[in-house]
Amino acid sequence: MACQLPAETGAPLSRWSCPELARQAMSRGIAASVSASTVRRWLDQDAIKPWQHRSWIFITDPDFRPKAARVLDLYARSWDGEPIGADEYVISADEKTSIQARCRCHPMLAPGQARAMRVNHTYGRGGAPAYLAAYDVHHAKVFGRTEARTGIEPFMALVAQAMSQEPYASAKRVFWIVDNGSSHRGTKAADRLAAAFPNAVLVHTPVHASWLNQVEIYFSVVQRKVVSPNDFTNLTQVRDRLRDFEDRYNATAQPFQWRFTTSDLDDLLARLDRHTTDHQEESSAAQPA
Repeated sequence: MACQLPAETGAPLSRWSCPELARQAMSRGIAASVSASTVRRWLDQDAIKPWQHRSWIFITDPDFRPKAARVLDLYARSWDGEPIGADEYVISADEKTSIQARCRCHPMLAPGQARAMRVNHTYGRGGAPAYLAAYDVHHAKVFGRTEARTGIEPFMALVAQAMSQEPYASAKRVFWIVDNGSSHRGTKAADRLAAAFPNAVLVHTPVHASWLNQVEIYFSVVQRKVVSPNDFTNLTQVRDRLRDFEDRYNATAQPFQWRFTTSDLDDLLARLDRHTTDHQEESSAAQPA
């Protein structure tokens, strides 16, 4: 029963909990009496956790493999089968939208012995800027800026901010890895970047594959260390803290230990292909003759 979706049993639940499973077991006559703790022990023995869930998505990009491989090759310092030189750089860039400036109605209380930091739930809204960042993959250097909104002009301003500095200004090539957001989507974006900076090369991740973009790891660091819990007096404080954090991060940062390779990619795609084939065969077998 725990390995069935609640809807399949007629229960008006999105997922099972141990108390709900115990209640369902008794209502269906599986057990005359059973406690939630007993159900929890049974499930623990079989490593079943029906209250957990994970999301997934089908691969829809027909060029997923070659696009993903290009990004992974750049992380391994290779392009078109040739090593990239010491005067070539790889930058991962994206936008973190809507960082709200939430001004708490009462000051936060610092943590103490046996007491967590306390944050007042009630807040006033002070606006929400976008944070754009470009991360040098092999040198762990971040360039960032805040803008009122995302778009082509803010993204190109970020590019200009990085490309106007050395060593990128005089580099042989600078590869810019981006997702398929509207600020940098398609061949027009690649042409626009190359026209502004002839040594810049735009490289897109596959559709729905932002997890291949290393700047997302940096954004997760920003979320944990800078944004949450959110308590900013105004937008200026948001901008100042993000800028100060960049300096702090760049002073000690080391490149992320990226271990996902093209071999791992091929293994993943093979597993997905087997899973899709098995699912299609099961669906066909279930169809009435």
